[in-house]
Amino acid sequence: MREQAQHLPDTEIGPYLSSQLEIHGVSRRRFLKFALAITAAMGLPFGMSREVLAALEQSQRRPAVIWLHFQECTGCTESLLRATHPTVESLILDLISLDYSETLLAAAGHQAEQALADSIAENRGNFILVVEGSVPMRDGGIYCKVARKTPQQMLHEIAPQAAAVVAIGSCASWGGVQSAAPNPTEAVGIPEALLREGITKADGSALPVITLPGCPASPYNLLSTVLYYLTLKQLPELDAKGRPLFAYGRLIHENCERRPHFDAGRFAEEFGDAGHRQGWCLYKLGCKGPETYANCPAIEFGDVGANTWPVGIGHPCFGCAEQGVGFHKALHDQADVKSVTPPAFFPQIFAEHPGGASLAGAALAGAIGGGATVYAVNASSKLKDTKAASRAEVESESR
Repeated sequence: MREQAQHLPDTEIGPYLSSQLEIHGVSRRRFLKFALAITAAMGLPFGMSREVLAALEQSQRRPAVIWLHFQECTGCTESLLRATHPTVESLILDLISLDYSETLLAAAGHQAEQALADSIAENRGNFILVVEGSVPMRDGGIYCKVARKTPQQMLHEIAPQAAAVVAIGSCASWGGVQSAAPNPTEAVGIPEALLREGITKADGSALPVITLPGCPASPYNLLSTVLYYLTLKQLPELDAKGRPLFAYGRLIHENCERRPHFDAGRFAEEFGDAGHRQGWCLYKLGCKGPETYANCPAIEFGDVGANTWPVGIGHPCFGCAEQGVGFHKALHDQADVKSVTPPAFFPQIFAEHPGGASLAGAALAGAIGGGATVYAVNASSKLKDTKAASRAEVESESR
């Protein structure tokens, strides 16, 4: 590797990723681990890791990506910069070809705009357009301009030439914080902006739009989406809001490490109380996990370590990935639980009952504590059936 490094300026990097990995000192083992991890993140079967490997190794041209910034704080790009598997330099130099990004581009001014024009011309119909930030619809979008062009003008010029559009972050997905009342710029997400502007593909067909909400969005959801397209030559399956099901197919509540406390009726009542310090459920503090679809607890966030996503460190989820929840619902309002909404008051977890409790009463109390009375009814019915069967068997043997 030392000899290769000495001759790097004279080395022609081949069109295949395997050549680049060898030059950068990435072992085959590390590459295989990365492919397995990204296959799992995309929700693909284990056997599909071979196709992912083939797509990465044999692609003769890295997928071109054009990244636009509208009304936003650049938090999604900052999140991308802090990714560690892969690192941002591996992402933009080895896996994709980030041809234009106002934040990361080395060029500026006319040179930057020329790079954008060149990429569109060379990859017409094949590049992925990533948009970060909302579109101000009021007064023709004059509240946000890049190179003297409004977001509407840029979308009309660039989006029809793209293979697909990825709206990254809550701002681009559905308006985000800019769309919160009173929404002075009439900010909307990319899907709505394209619809209102009547923007389609150059041939008049519908323009595929993928939304990756989050504030900021996970960089791995973006990478998985791009690699899914590269591997299968099609976009991933989406939900009704345009979100990939592999990342937004389940409620945060379902995978949360505090879920057992919810089911047992153990809730923190206020920040810093005994329940909060013991890691109990944050539902009563306004956690929006029961009504927000995202994979935050599954992939965590920021690569800092285990349980370092917001709920893991003791702060309620505020629903940034869910339209109509984040930035629109009061921070400490209780969530509308998608499955079963627990009552406002619970019996004490370790309450003493003089004289003991009947089996039916204990089952009912436990079910109420978990917010699912129907479970107790079913359990009681099954118990009665079991007792009846046992009694019949004893009577039969006695005869």
